[in-house]
Amino acid sequence: MSVLYYKDMNKMTISICMTAGTIIGGFIPTWFGDANLFDAWSIIGGLVGGIAGIWLGVKLGKMLS
Repeated sequence: MSVLYYKDMNKMTISICMTAGTIIGGFIPTWFGDANLFDAWSIIGGLVGGIAGIWLGVKLGKMLS
């Protein structure tokens, strides 16, 4: 297979993991009683989750290629 296919696949893997991490990270503060999804804790959780998702996506992309 071509190198371009793997490059696009890695971008898609990173994007999916980043999106899932942002959603999960933004939702985690609600498990601890913070009912407002637009509160600062949810925004910070989404940021941390997005960064963790990018890290996980890079690791998965390297494993798959």
